[in-house]
Amino acid sequence: MLWELIATICAGLAGAGIALFVRKLSLKKAPKWLVPAFAGIGMLSFQIQSEYTWYSHQASLLPDGVVVVKTVEEEAPWRPWSMFYPQTTRFIAADINNAAQNNVNDDIYLVDLYFFERRLSAKRVPQVVHCGAGARADFTNKLSIPAGDTVSSSEWQSLASDDPLLKAVCQKPSA
Repeated sequence: MLWELIATICAGLAGAGIALFVRKLSLKKAPKWLVPAFAGIGMLSFQIQSEYTWYSHQASLLPDGVVVVKTVEEEAPWRPWSMFYPQTTRFIAADINNAAQNNVNDDIYLVDLYFFERRLSAKRVPQVVHCGAGARADFTNKLSIPAGDTVSSSEWQSLASDDPLLKAVCQKPSA
């Protein structure tokens, strides 16, 4: 975040420098208010650009086998441009390559989910995905692993058949 602040200040200085150059070319006939206006436009433009490229940059840094399973786009009244083009502020990625298959039930996988949010550190949450039942559960020591294709415990949350997490984990080629 420190580097982003420094880059924002540099964008403001660059904008102010352009305005000063315009004033020099016009032999100081251009209004003085151009300097702070260009500085503000430069800083605002940089912030907007960094907000909209954050997701694609973070997603490009994910290693092979880690796939994005959900994105969250948000609109905010203090960012009026987001009303026309919502900004991706959070996303969830699943580590498919390191998903571990259960020894008791081949339809169950332990997979790490990574929660990314702009300006925050990523969080890792282990999840258990039951491909046969189309359900997921938080991984704990007390989680009961069903032997068949049905889950009866309230620990399990059913997923839609087209859920991206279910598709990503269950269509994983077996090693």
